[in-house]
Amino acid sequence: MKKLNAALVVLGLTLGAITAARATELRVCADPNNLPFSNEKGEGFENKIVALIAKDMNAKLTYTWWAQRRGYVRNTLKSGLCDLWPGVASAVDMLATSRPYYRSSYVFVTRADRHLKITSFDDPQLHILKIGVQMVGNDAMNTPPTHALARRGIINNVRGYMLYGDYQKPNPPAAIIDAVANGDVDVAVVWGPLAGFFARKAANPLTLTPVTPPVDGAQWPMQFDISMGMLRHRSDFKEKIDEILEREKPQIDAILAAYHVPRTDVRVSSSAALTVDTIPHPDVAK
Repeated sequence: MKKLNAALVVLGLTLGAITAARATELRVCADPNNLPFSNEKGEGFENKIVALIAKDMNAKLTYTWWAQRRGYVRNTLKSGLCDLWPGVASAVDMLATSRPYYRSSYVFVTRADRHLKITSFDDPQLHILKIGVQMVGNDAMNTPPTHALARRGIINNVRGYMLYGDYQKPNPPAAIIDAVANGDVDVAVVWGPLAGFFARKAANPLTLTPVTPPVDGAQWPMQFDISMGMLRHRSDFKEKIDEILEREKPQIDAILAAYHVPRTDVRVSSSAALTVDTIPHPDVAK
């Protein structure tokens, strides 16, 4: 009996050690080639934010790298490979989501030297200009701007750029920004964080203007709250992440500003407003 009790004590200590080790690890799933959000080198702003969260938790940050394609959640979170997916729309219905840590908008991207000043899908210029839009795949999965244009019969002058691009190349989502800078299209409608980041690197000065109004018709939002995604049964984990996001908000805001993320949830200074209005050429901004 004494030997059995001793064995149970050892087993209990071992299980406790395993649990403690698990508690000091933050397992994150992310795309290895998806700047400005994440990449395998840890250069994206989501990389920086989850590193901040791990530091606050005094936890080791580990990644499961997986390209964000169909089946992403099934192959990562639901397979038990990770606990947290940063950069999820707060209204996603397949997961629990944290409190939002920023809100951004689709933006019209144009060459600054064109002075097009487009702010709405109802601008008559959109019927004659070459327009770039981000595409996901089949029509049911396409982005809200694509549907907004189609609703107005603006189809024949629209050119699609895959949201994830050619994965064999670095920074595949940047192709749509390059198309504006190079004159392949006159205007593009792009998710704000991606536009703000790559516009700073463009060959020609670009202007970014948030799409208005924030909802097109009754169905297609142009602005989204962004959260951390996790499995629904992890309520304690969700509470912990929410607490950290609140506590680290000043640092998170600073990271987002450093990556020129256009924001619709905060007032910005005149200098920060460049991220949602005119993006100067990098040489001009020095």
